Amino acid sequence: MKLKSIIVEDEETSRTILKNYIAKYCPNVEVLGEAANIEEALVLIRNTELDLVFLDVEMPYGNAFDLLDKVGDISFETVFVTAYNHYAIDALNAHASYYLMKPISIDELIKAVDYVTEIRTKEDALQDQVLVPKTNSVNGKITIPQQDGFEVLETADILYCKADDNYTEIYLNTNKKKLVSKTLKYFEEALSDSSFARVHKSYLVNVNEVKKYIKGKGGSVVLSNGKQIMVSASKKSDLLSYFK
Repeated sequence: MKLKSIIVEDEETSRTILKNYIAKYCPNVEVLGEAANIEEALVLIRNTELDLVFLDVEMPYGNAFDLLDKVGDISFETVFVTAYNHYAIDALNAHASYYLMKPISIDELIKAVDYVTEIRTKEDALQDQVLVPKTNSVNGKITIPQQDGFEVLETADILYCKADDNYTEIYLNTNKKKLVSKTLKYFEEALSDSSFARVHKSYLVNVNEVKKYIKGKGGSVVLSNGKQIMVSASKKSDLLSYFK
């Protein structure tokens, strides 16, 4: 996986050395920016989606711990880079992923990056497990992936789902719509244990919201909000089986 990172270090020579080491020995790390002090670092952190921050401890007008206090809710891993070993306990208390001593050892740098990569990979795997179809509709809820995590919806609040190429539009009984970067097939599987029927190649409906069926070769259904959706002839029997 690619780790998006920044370097926070007040000495330009040290920043250059670390950046060159990363480029040569840590190809999965992408350095998106550099900061020479706390204020510059804050701007970068607040405006960049990061996996990793290489952080010097002593800087002008404060130190690394002052920076982390100002950040508050930390979503990235931290590798401390310092010439002073007496900060190790403080770094541990700040949940640092690794503690690198200057001058930087290439082997230790690689170990630090490998460790952070392992942490982020496990976090991604855990999120993927949450979003696996057929497990995310437990207790009447379903998770829908978003760029920064996932949102939890009550399955009972979903009127119907509509295919939009590789996306799905989810229509709720609150007159809201969610656009999700998953196929309709994904939601058909995810909601297979709930009362949802695939009535058309482009539609998945909440059977509990069906208020009327209009006869025809396939026919159509009218939902509680008045929306009428055509039913494919091949899907007709599946739908009607819910009402036997």
